[in-house]
Amino acid sequence: MAFRSEEDLCCPACHDIFKDPVLLLCSHSFCKACLQSWWKEKQIKECLVCRTVCEWSDPPCNRALKNLCEGFLQSQRASSGSDSLCSLHSEKLKLFCLDHEQPTCIICRDAKIHADHQFRPIDEVAQEHREELHTFLNPLQHKLKLFNEVKVNLHQTAEHIKVQALQIERRLKEQFKKLHQFLEEEEEERMLALREEEAQKSQVMKEKMEALCREMANLSDTVRATEEHLRAGDPSFLRTYKAVVERVQQHPQLDDPHFPSHRPKVSEPLGCSRVAYKLCWHESVF
Repeated sequence: MAFRSEEDLCCPACHDIFKDPVLLLCSHSFCKACLQSWWKEKQIKECLVCRTVCEWSDPPCNRALKNLCEGFLQSQRASSGSDSLCSLHSEKLKLFCLDHEQPTCIICRDAKIHADHQFRPIDEVAQEHREELHTFLNPLQHKLKLFNEVKVNLHQTAEHIKVQALQIERRLKEQFKKLHQFLEEEEEERMLALREEEAQKSQVMKEKMEALCREMANLSDTVRATEEHLRAGDPSFLRTYKAVVERVQQHPQLDDPHFPSHRPKVSEPLGCSRVAYKLCWHESVF
């Protein structure tokens, strides 16, 4: 519902947004606390505006007006960012209680619950915590870079194995064409052994890449979540800061990825006779 101004929802007594508004017979409304405070000093219960005498000692709640005020305050909080407002006093969170480790407003600072506590500007504390979190994030970012490099290397190694297998397959076929029928069965047996070795070594590479991808996914999630946390508002950032730090600190425990010391080679199949070996392997396969 639209209003001409915020004054339409203000109590005539306190000039603030109605809180628990009550309705008098004269159709004027007031905050219940304001009306009761006014009537304590008066012998006759009358309206603060028109002075009409009220016969009710406990006027009924103006529910329609109350709902309008609550809706107005909710929209106001949403437009100004409720996360930056104190949930108790609707004041902007400008301070940080070092004892309770939580954002507070100026009114909270003077409350009994924060008696003798130390406070600092929230932006200063948030900046210090961000810098500290960056120190934890940097090694994770570096480790993620290493994982990416190792992933590329593993992929190249896997491709190299496939290329080697294809090269050996081609050479085997060329060499076995020189032999007669008695080597046909040997050729088939050697080709099968080659396929099995390629499959085994390719499977090893696949398992390593899958394990690496899982580690990278976990690490990427932590880095992304930490970066999003760093972009969050100060109150939200500080509320979840410890949990994020604990999550980030877990990852440096991981071992850095290692590049393979050498690329595995597909073994050359063994011959069944010296003559067959000389015919097929008179020159190096690689």
